[in-house]
Amino acid sequence: MKKLLLSTLMAGALAVGANAQDDFNKWSIDVNGGFNKAMTPMTPGFYSPIVNLGHGDVGVRYMFNEKFGAKLDYGFGRFAEASQDNNPEFETNYYRLNLQGVVNLGRMMNWETFSRRFNLLGHAGAGIGRITPQQNLHADFQDNVYNLMAGITGQIRLSDRIALNGDITAIANGRQDVAFDGASAITPEHFSYYGPKATWWTGTLGLSFYLGGNSTHADWYVAEDKYATKEELATQIGEIRDMLKDSDGDGIPDYLDKEPNTPAGARVDAFGRTLDSDGDGIPDHLDECPFVPGPASNQGCPVEDDEDRETDFFKQAINDGYVNVYFAFDSAKPLGYSSSAANYVANFMKRNPGVNVELKGYADELGPENYNQRLSERRAKAVYDLLVASGVDSSRLTYKGYGEDTSVDKRSADARQLARRVSFEVQ
Repeated sequence: MKKLLLSTLMAGALAVGANAQDDFNKWSIDVNGGFNKAMTPMTPGFYSPIVNLGHGDVGVRYMFNEKFGAKLDYGFGRFAEASQDNNPEFETNYYRLNLQGVVNLGRMMNWETFSRRFNLLGHAGAGIGRITPQQNLHADFQDNVYNLMAGITGQIRLSDRIALNGDITAIANGRQDVAFDGASAITPEHFSYYGPKATWWTGTLGLSFYLGGNSTHADWYVAEDKYATKEELATQIGEIRDMLKDSDGDGIPDYLDKEPNTPAGARVDAFGRTLDSDGDGIPDHLDECPFVPGPASNQGCPVEDDEDRETDFFKQAINDGYVNVYFAFDSAKPLGYSSSAANYVANFMKRNPGVNVELKGYADELGPENYNQRLSERRAKAVYDLLVASGVDSSRLTYKGYGEDTSVDKRSADARQLARRVSFEVQ
């Protein structure tokens, strides 16, 4: 039993965490605003500022795992002239819609080894857009374009639900027909009509709002966190070993033993308590007739030689639930502390050759019902084999599996232990 408990508890210590697929949130909403810079083409004499306040974007992002994802985002804003004297005025509105792939560079580069607050994302993709000058020669011309883009996003984790983002993105427009200032057209002889003909960039600050029922988003999830370190495992295993000490050697670990000082060789129940099956005040391990009351002067056996009376007491002991062989979870091997019950039954049957016994196997309610039915039959067969091996004629024995014992509270580990048994019925 101690080996079974140690194995079970150690397995639990090793499996810290659940399925990785369900350990983190995958969805986020990203909202950003900041600057833009129109680079080229610009009509000679027109200039854009180094940074122009006038860009915003909002996106929905989904991470397939902690390293890779995708996002759909919508960006919009305006370009305007630099503020220097004699610089011609212009104003151009734009919008774009892009589908991008996302790479969690922080996880790829193992940033978690030195920081759990800072992170880095990379993104790149393509989309469509429109450039609409508001002034000059091509005012109100709706210039439909496609675009290619790539950028880097630095992150600061503010909480489990929010991160602060700083992003720089470079964008190249294809099939653009007019300059960013709207004062001139892009001549075909200088550019391929279908290739990228305009470049600009954005720099933004914003927030990511994480959605989902888990505590951590994929941006910050570290798979190794669900596993215990060597030091943690060593501590946990040490605690388990201490907990499973069996001070009195009765097969019941101290943390379950309600009588941790039983004498050597004592027959105990599932809680480590010394058994006195016939209630005559003599413990079973000292009682030569443990199921029939008798005085201590006769080693616990009745003075009169009355087979019928002994049989009646044996039946009563069974009906009162004193004689059972118990099993560990999902096992058909009798627990050491309870297998002596089979020896008592064998001795009784040898002294009473006219008695037949049925062996009744049971299982707890954990697991599929059909599996538990087969398990209860295997348990009954195991005890049957013990009795036959001890010299009881097989013709005097029958065995049957009765499946799950629903009479106990399946929420209680102690009750489930009592359900995992083979009982005896004298016929």
